[in-house]
Amino acid sequence: MSGYSPTRRLLAATLISGVLIIGPAAGAFGTSSTLDAPDSTPSSSDSATILASADASPGSDGQGPQFYNGSVIDVSEDVQGDVYAAGQHVTISGDVSGDVIAAAQTIEITGTVDGNVRLAAQNVSISGEVERSGTIFAATVDLTERGSIGTDLVGAAAEIDISGAIERDMVASVEELQIDGSVGGDVTYYSAAEASISNDAVGGEVERITPSPAAEQPEASPGQIFLFWLLGLLYALVALSLITVLAGLLLPRRLTLVTDQLRHSPWKALLVGFVAAVTVPIVLVVLLITIIGAPLALLGALIWLLMTLATFVYASFFLGRLILRNSRPPVVMALLGGVILIIALHIPWVNILVWLAMVFFGLGAQLLDLYDHRTRRAPRQPAAAVSETSP
Repeated sequence: MSGYSPTRRLLAATLISGVLIIGPAAGAFGTSSTLDAPDSTPSSSDSATILASADASPGSDGQGPQFYNGSVIDVSEDVQGDVYAAGQHVTISGDVSGDVIAAAQTIEITGTVDGNVRLAAQNVSISGEVERSGTIFAATVDLTERGSIGTDLVGAAAEIDISGAIERDMVASVEELQIDGSVGGDVTYYSAAEASISNDAVGGEVERITPSPAAEQPEASPGQIFLFWLLGLLYALVALSLITVLAGLLLPRRLTLVTDQLRHSPWKALLVGFVAAVTVPIVLVVLLITIIGAPLALLGALIWLLMTLATFVYASFFLGRLILRNSRPPVVMALLGGVILIIALHIPWVNILVWLAMVFFGLGAQLLDLYDHRTRRAPRQPAAAVSETSP
């Protein structure tokens, strides 16, 4: 392989990535720069016009490194040193004594490069001579009959067509590979498809590495699906039943007051719950956007979440009251209703309707109870004030 270390190749690949990002942005502002440019170099706007329409040339002495960016770039003069280019179309038609590092939509090398080429593009065509190695990342790579690479070619592309000569080895990740020219060393390619290689085109060995297919997950049998469903149901029965039992032991009065709203005004509770479920999240989002109301929005979201989670407990107790008709302790009624509700929530399709009913009825009942609690407290305040002022 090439005499250059992996570290230098990594640095070159990193530089290409930077050029891909920075180059088009710089070109968009219509600027270009050339080291050691003569005093007669046009202004930045004029230089951008030249780059966008025709070509760009180095300084008058041709000393590198040279930097180019723009839309259409043609390095037609000889450069003593390295060339860095970024644009839409880059052509190297002159002779470069150093390396060429370029990023563009299309890159064409028709001249001679005494060093290495590091290219990133959609389409790359080499019909000139590259004396050392090539590192190319592109959609298509075409090494024509007149093109040659003096040492190794390393790259990745969808299509690679080698009609010219590669003096040493080739390593590539490619979808379609065709070699009608010559490769003096080994060819190692990563591909799912067999390459088209002419007889005696490769002087060394040809090794194809196929990508490992993704391991297929075995489909679960109906018995396994049922087992998973049953385990989930048992877990929910244990966990949620504990919650309903604790609520029945610790909050029997609160459970009774809230579920009384469902017994006396079920449709009113449903309407209030539906309207609140639609409007409250919108109000919270608006408060959050205002920045000033963000703390209030976060507090409201926490309270709303707790009220939504509490709908399961209230719905469980309400179902238990309907079935047992208040003939058992609150903890028993909450436990029985919770078991029924958990099973209903695990039945496909039915669980959607059950969940919506649970949330709408539960939210509405809680809001109605809060409203009634305020109205029950209101008459007591004037009475308390009269008793304090009486002799």
